[in-house]
Amino acid sequence: MIYQNLDVSLEDRILHVTINRPKALNALNQQTMGELADLFGRDYKDSADISGVLLTGSGDRAFVAGADIKEFIGVAAAGSGQKMAENGQAVFFLIERFHVPVVALVNGFALGGGCELAIACHLRVATETARFGQPEVNLGIIPGYGGTQRLNQLIGKGKAMELTLTGNMIDAAEAHRIGLVNYALPAAEARDKAIELLRIIAGKGPIAVRESIAAINAYYASSDFGAEAEAFGRASAAEDFAEGAAAFVEKRKPNFKGQ
Repeated sequence: MIYQNLDVSLEDRILHVTINRPKALNALNQQTMGELADLFGRDYKDSADISGVLLTGSGDRAFVAGADIKEFIGVAAAGSGQKMAENGQAVFFLIERFHVPVVALVNGFALGGGCELAIACHLRVATETARFGQPEVNLGIIPGYGGTQRLNQLIGKGKAMELTLTGNMIDAAEAHRIGLVNYALPAAEARDKAIELLRIIAGKGPIAVRESIAAINAYYASSDFGAEAEAFGRASAAEDFAEGAAAFVEKRKPNFKGQ
């Protein structure tokens, strides 16, 4: 398939996937989400030609800076917030449940949907300049692509609450300290480490790798992603979100009214 927003190449059985929207800091619009769904859910689903996937963002400023807010405003205004969250969760489940390891090379901002994308991957290697956060509360909304569930799994309830409720960003060193990423390294070393991990795993039994991914995921099968999507739908339909999104676009402080 020809992708518009993804650069895809196969090298030594490692599939290199780069989200390529640098002018938008690689924000996840619906076109990009659809292409990720096609790649993980159809084009390379169960492919025996690949031993792993390296997923990153183009440029050196952002892995993925979040969802495309201007596009999202229209979706929320149409009352389709819950459906949007469910669709996004479905795409990230394809990544989480992929048959070979997916390593996120986080090379800049990983905020909102970008952080959710990174934590849906099996492993994460961050450059020292990477920044992580779930800033949705600043817009009057909540994470909707699995962030409230997977953050708990990775870093525990306390830190997940802190990141989600404050909307604060953390740097790569802190992300490594709390277990959000596996490695935080200088940019020149981070890609090599990500590829090294994939090559190490490629030398193991393919069936064992696939079944290990499935078994580890099974431990978290009771997480309530549906509750997140419902809550996302309610928040996106509130007046506060319309105000928060408008304030973001207009580069001003929002005036939330709790409505």
